[in-house]
Amino acid sequence: MSGHVHKDYIGAKFGMWLFLFTEVLLFGGLFILYAVYLSRYPQEFISAGAQLDVRFGGGNTLVLLTSSLFVAISITALRRGSTKLCLGLLGGTIACAALFMINKFFEWSAKFSHGIYPGSEHLLEMPPGEIVFFNIYYVTTGLHGIHVIIGALILAWTMVLIMTGRVNANDWVILENAGLYWHLVDLIWIFVFPLYYLILH
Repeated sequence: MSGHVHKDYIGAKFGMWLFLFTEVLLFGGLFILYAVYLSRYPQEFISAGAQLDVRFGGGNTLVLLTSSLFVAISITALRRGSTKLCLGLLGGTIACAALFMINKFFEWSAKFSHGIYPGSEHLLEMPPGEIVFFNIYYVTTGLHGIHVIIGALILAWTMVLIMTGRVNANDWVILENAGLYWHLVDLIWIFVFPLYYLILH
């Protein structure tokens, strides 16, 4: 019986890594697109990037790094039988996700108030390179935001499974896979932050 559980565990892990690979391909394609247009419109990308607020990007980077730490510790806590600590840390991770999205809402709202959003008249009056920059920026950060929301929902679902005993110290692969997904969300942002907020300043 233990061998059967072990086989399922390996299968679940492999399936998760396969899924994460497709996610890497998706965002990797956007990063390649970014690199191609950066080489074509270097100065326009720099001037467009200067219009982004580093404080928003930096703050959200700290939030996601903290959340990843919470997830990593939560897995260790569950494996040691500290269910209450595990749930507290996962709750903290979901709170970080909410804070990230609130920051993103204010950041996007500021851009929208200046008329900088896909299809806006003000954006269409900008140089071609700046138009491309902001379009890729919105697609990438929007897609990433969706992943943050999905990740938070997965973690909330995992918390329910822990509270009902389906995920526990002896069977924690679901939590580990949820954690892997969350680390991917964090990792993608680690690329987004310097590409959009730092390199171009």
